[in-house]
Amino acid sequence: MASEITSREKDYAQWYNDLILKGGLADYSAVRGCMVIKPYGFSLWENIRDVLDRMFKETGHQNAYFPLFVPKSLFEAEEKNAEGFAKECAVVTHYRLKTDPNKKGALMVDPEARLEEELVVRPTSEAIIWNTYKGWIQSYRDLPILVNQWANVVRWEMRTRLFLRTAEFLWQEGHTAHATQEEAVEETRKMLDVYAEFAEQYMALPVIKGVKSESERFAGALDTYCIEALMQDGKALQAGTSHFLGQNFAKAFDVKFLNKENKQEYVWATSWGVSTRLIGALVMAHSDDDGLVLPPRIAPLQVVIIPIYKGEEQKSVISEKVAEIVKSLKAKKISVKYDDSDHARPGWKFNEYEMKGVPVRIAIGARDMENNVVELARRDTKQKQSVSMDGLPEYIEQLLEEIQDNIFQRAKNYQQEHITEVNTWDEFVQLLETKGGFLSAHWDGTAETEALIKEKTKATIRCIPLDRKNEPGQCILTGKPSEGRVLFAQAY
Repeated sequence: MASEITSREKDYAQWYNDLILKGGLADYSAVRGCMVIKPYGFSLWENIRDVLDRMFKETGHQNAYFPLFVPKSLFEAEEKNAEGFAKECAVVTHYRLKTDPNKKGALMVDPEARLEEELVVRPTSEAIIWNTYKGWIQSYRDLPILVNQWANVVRWEMRTRLFLRTAEFLWQEGHTAHATQEEAVEETRKMLDVYAEFAEQYMALPVIKGVKSESERFAGALDTYCIEALMQDGKALQAGTSHFLGQNFAKAFDVKFLNKENKQEYVWATSWGVSTRLIGALVMAHSDDDGLVLPPRIAPLQVVIIPIYKGEEQKSVISEKVAEIVKSLKAKKISVKYDDSDHARPGWKFNEYEMKGVPVRIAIGARDMENNVVELARRDTKQKQSVSMDGLPEYIEQLLEEIQDNIFQRAKNYQQEHITEVNTWDEFVQLLETKGGFLSAHWDGTAETEALIKEKTKATIRCIPLDRKNEPGQCILTGKPSEGRVLFAQAY
């Protein structure tokens, strides 16, 4: 099976595509730039969604749903937002098709069915939501509003890659309204912490929390906070963002409230989101040349059991014992599959589940039954061992936690080895070409220098770390004074 996968060293991009397709996560579709998320990939997304949804609700948020279509006038009302997404929008102009009289069996847009107002297909929902909030908010008693939406969005990308950048993708977007600036900033930082906790505790993905430079901010935001992760090819991936929007959207849509002093005031806002690109992050951060490597806490399938037998009699005896094991594992909330299908040999199944990144594989044959043991293989290290059936559920429960920790620590070690302080331009360029990763360097704080560095190297400022030291220095490109180091990297 591994021979079917392009190696990371040979072609990292092709390796990534191979794993997505052969691992059964997604497929290409008939719609340019859009993907089909297959059941195994969607199960992974459901696990991500379910954990995050619980975390959102634990922090006081509720789910709602807003329209897919945004009237163009609403989208235009917030100028920065419209400008930021204008080139990526899909726009509905007509509402009916009719038979083409010049082409048998063909359809054409009915020119008489033009919409009075064109509709933008949701690239993000600030405009439609803040237009709605205007009717919901009159007094400080109506605040805060803590709403999240699970939805799809459309951004008409020209260069696409499965999960990382597609014309349509799935995400969640939180949109909250607050009475004070302090509350809104607290919310922004709180949700960033939720994302970081989820990435590290469930995805086993170490991240750096930071704030974006002005050039990299979300359109319409006063501050954009982010979590940045490092992939195995040394490139960075923005894994989640949380935006402090100030009063920009409230002013654009005239959303005011009567405060405790009985005075009219504009509402303060945040928005925050993560998307199915998290699946791309999982693949690139953890997997190897034999297939996917998935952290147990969000893997669609944690344990697979494969029988090795000769004849139906042996299979029946094994299946009876496996039924007990499956029941005991499910009692511990461990997802398990017994693959007793007869369409493929055990060796093929071993490769198939290795490709799919199932954390633990169990093989059990007639001799194992006699010795009261199973052969257990862990996906992260490829180690195999003989384990007693006595206490097996407890052993697997502990092993899954060990695998989770090991996958995280391996990624953490890689991250730490690829954060490098640089002090000269030559060193900066050389390390980008030879090592990659995060380069911690001084920057003079200007958008002009930031743009020039990107033009020369394709490296961008991934974030200004929240925990950075106050360390005056000189910009690596201009030599001008710098207040502290920022993290540069080439990125997806």
